[in-house]
Amino acid sequence: MAVREGTCTGRIAWCVTGAGHFLEDSLRIATSRDDVDFFLSRAAEEVVRMYRLGDLLSGRPVFRDTAASAPLSGRFSGGRYRLLVVAPATSNSVAKFVLGLSDSLVSTLFAQAGKAGVPALVLPTDTVTETWSLTPSGNRVRIRPRAVDLENSRRLASFEDVTVAADPEEFSRWLARFS
Repeated sequence: MAVREGTCTGRIAWCVTGAGHFLEDSLRIATSRDDVDFFLSRAAEEVVRMYRLGDLLSGRPVFRDTAASAPLSGRFSGGRYRLLVVAPATSNSVAKFVLGLSDSLVSTLFAQAGKAGVPALVLPTDTVTETWSLTPSGNRVRIRPRAVDLENSRRLASFEDVTVAADPEEFSRWLARFS
């Protein structure tokens, strides 16, 4: 199901999970905008450091996963955000979204966005049966997602007000609708 094009004002809540795949592309797209607040999972903080991409977030609004109750999630019902982005989204985060789990900052923001009617745009790392990715040291590695991870990405795409992009190019096209 496709997200609605935003007509309301507000910012974009951009969640980053602990995936290296699509990480640099996602951060470069996000930092090309001036309407983004970043929400980093604990694993995302580690991976951003490992890939040496922390400078991209310098001087930008960044919120970290530090509270068990995710008090920042109330910003969705308050109308502060017009779009939730999760890019990149690990297979773990996608599974939590599909199962309705809200036990981390990112999964709670996803749930609250849905409850508030805020559309979501997700870039999962697992959308094709085989792909290549870069390690933090720049080596290319072959990635073969598990069948369950591919199925969860497909299931997530059927959610109301959620768009799942297959790759950064498709993701960028969708995001452009919220300029």
